[in-house]
Amino acid sequence: MGKNNKKKSNIIPAETYLRLPPLADASLADQPIIDTHTHLVSTFSTYRSKYKDGTLYTIHDFVREMYRDRNVKAIVDVWCEAPVLMAWRELADSALTVEDREQKWGGVDYWFVMGVHPHDAKSYNDAVEASILEAMAHPRCVGWGEMGLDYHYDNSPRAIQQEVFIRQLNHAVRLGKPLTIHTREAEADTERILMEHVPADHKIHIHCFTDSPEFAQRLLQHFCNLYIGITGVITYSTNLNTSNIVSQMAMSDGGPRILLETDAPFMVPSNLYNSIPEIKGSRLPLCHTAMIPWVAEYTAGRAGHPWSGADIMKRANENAKTVYGVQ
Repeated sequence: MGKNNKKKSNIIPAETYLRLPPLADASLADQPIIDTHTHLVSTFSTYRSKYKDGTLYTIHDFVREMYRDRNVKAIVDVWCEAPVLMAWRELADSALTVEDREQKWGGVDYWFVMGVHPHDAKSYNDAVEASILEAMAHPRCVGWGEMGLDYHYDNSPRAIQQEVFIRQLNHAVRLGKPLTIHTREAEADTERILMEHVPADHKIHIHCFTDSPEFAQRLLQHFCNLYIGITGVITYSTNLNTSNIVSQMAMSDGGPRILLETDAPFMVPSNLYNSIPEIKGSRLPLCHTAMIPWVAEYTAGRAGHPWSGADIMKRANENAKTVYGVQ
């Protein structure tokens, strides 16, 4: 993606705007929301840092309030730091029973994946790996990731990124765990490594896809259970790749093989601001799961007739069940 040089206001809208306006399209509101990639700890930390006098004091408070009456069915929380943040167990354990999910999570099904992001590959070691393997056995764990390659930032040396990526893939494949993949500006190496180390029928989520449509098509053709993650970045004028691959998938026989996600707290969908014109000129400081319908609405526009926003959400929810068993 290129840089967006448009100046943005430093004024942060009042906290109440995070609760979002009603959806204009009732059919969208009727569809359950499944967010297949969010970072709850980072999202809540961003909320507390931006709203010093905020009214929500725990992650459970945040989820219950922000998702209330938004038809949020399930979230897949992503833990990808090295060393592993041990808070994962407290959150995962708090979602073990139906009663806990109702009382603490407001009825939202909490699931998680764990891995090491390519940014932190240089910190991957046996102890980190042991912690991830322990997490894989937890009943709320549905996959390994996010992991992969990032040659845009190169926060870890590329050779180490590749080594750690392969090491994680081998474990995940051995355990039969779905893969949550981060890839940015590393098409050749990502494709080579996946094709060398992952069976063609393994379940794969290419998270927040922004690379070339040609790369996506090669992956989709080779891996029959691979799905492309769509975030609010599809709405940005600096990114045409995601829209293009959605258009191409929509014209295929099977329709779009997509998953909807936020990657919260990042990438508020820009079309959301059409629904809250009173804050024109300012920007919300974080994204969260209840914004998924705006991602779906914009994605439907890129998919074209006959796809509606509700159709996109329904298809993505079916795919979430296929990949992660989440429904």
